[in-house]
Amino acid sequence: MKTVRGATDHVVVIGAGLSGLAATLHLLGAGRRVTVVERSSQPGGRAGRTRVGGYHIDTGPTVLTMPELADEAFAAVGDSLADRLELTELHPAYHARFADGSQLDVHTGADAMEEEIRRFAGPGEAAGYRRLRHWLEALYQAQMRRFIDTNFDSPLQLLHPDLARLAALRAFGTLDGQIGRFLADPRLRRVFSFQALYAGVPPARALAAYAVIAYMDTVAGVYFPRGGMHALPRAMADSAGDAGAVFHYDTEASGLRRSGGRVTAVQLASGEELACDAVVLSPDLPVVYSLLGRTPRRPIRLRHSPSAVIIHAGTNRTWPELGHHTISFGDAWKGTFDELTRTGQLMSDPSLLITRPTTHDPSLAPDGRHLHYVLAPCPNTETGPSAADWEGLAPRYRDSLIAELERRGLDGFGASIEAEQLVTPADWTAQGHAAGTPFSAAHTFAQTGPFRPRNLVRGIENAVLAGCGTTPGVGVPTVLISGKLAAARITGLAQRPRTRTRTQAAPVPAPLSSGTAPHPERQIR
Repeated sequence: MKTVRGATDHVVVIGAGLSGLAATLHLLGAGRRVTVVERSSQPGGRAGRTRVGGYHIDTGPTVLTMPELADEAFAAVGDSLADRLELTELHPAYHARFADGSQLDVHTGADAMEEEIRRFAGPGEAAGYRRLRHWLEALYQAQMRRFIDTNFDSPLQLLHPDLARLAALRAFGTLDGQIGRFLADPRLRRVFSFQALYAGVPPARALAAYAVIAYMDTVAGVYFPRGGMHALPRAMADSAGDAGAVFHYDTEASGLRRSGGRVTAVQLASGEELACDAVVLSPDLPVVYSLLGRTPRRPIRLRHSPSAVIIHAGTNRTWPELGHHTISFGDAWKGTFDELTRTGQLMSDPSLLITRPTTHDPSLAPDGRHLHYVLAPCPNTETGPSAADWEGLAPRYRDSLIAELERRGLDGFGASIEAEQLVTPADWTAQGHAAGTPFSAAHTFAQTGPFRPRNLVRGIENAVLAGCGTTPGVGVPTVLISGKLAAARITGLAQRPRTRTRTQAAPVPAPLSSGTAPHPERQIR
């Protein structure tokens, strides 16, 4: 594994999102001194938090899977996820509603899911589910340590016996085709293949290897943190602060000072500088490339995932048929993916994710009120309407989504809304996300593993990338891994948890080059 050469005693991490926080914890665990620069007033990045009319709204992911990856980051500094966060495992993980009126609870427990599928589609499909589950488990085991949780220096690293295992598992066929080997019911096939949209590729074109996302969603367990998803980055930042990291919030990095092939300081928009021995860059790729002053050349232009429109609605009522997570499938399927990835049209028959976080944490809303998060996939701004187009399109599309929800049984949804926030590709663009999508570069074959933008920067000896734009990719589990992989590039170690007492002396924070101390309100200590 190639690593940063020379001194790495003090590392500046740009961005306090999940990947930057994971990198910070792993670096601290390896004895590095870490300073974190975050342009927002809080940690979290995409997993942020906003308040609207007394409602506490998570601005990013709603699903937590593979919590052991977060625990690994806490363990690097002798801490634990359990000591910092209260998790509830969701049973069922999802509630699926179909256009024909049928409904299915998606359980991560094998026996419960087999019984539910037997009720829903008969014994033949229940037996197929058991075989599918075994396949998903084998696929995960073959991929995780060798192809996901690893730093690639060359495509030749793919040449390993585990690659033959993947081939034997038919991981290089199409996702839709391989799920169809086990399940004939098209509704069930959707439940185990819609996750390809997270990777930015339709199930009919996605590699079957991406069924590993379905493993995380339907086998490994789905969790909800008390306090919402933002509680996870908040807990990670608290842990890092207790272990000695210094946080500068409301502080924007504007550039990198270099000497030869090394970064010597992070330049701030205020005109101050933070001296460093190495830097971790965790924002989205356009921001990273702006800081670097150049965009690396690739033989094939990056393709980006579809985007999403989100309605955050604080309501005075709810609908008992909704689960914590409800997937409302439209009747259309393949045509919907064509609209999202090829023709650039808004979904004519949308499939929607409806999340009700107040199901398990009523404190996120005022007494007697409820939070609903409605996500509608939409084309990114390269394929579909531009960010400027969304300025006029947004209110009309919002109204059409409300009407569609009411048509699907959520009577009076629009009238129940007391507080609301609408997020469109125009907002993602304003936040610096390429192509107006929070889901970054799509996971096509040419943008996966060693072919994804690398986390080492050619021509700069001590800059490392983390986040969903680099390896291993998009999603909460993978960005946590990306932070660990970035730290390993600096420490030279595949990070293993080690004991660290919280009373251990914290490193002395690095001063700004102007001689001013970090603002106390911008630190988590």
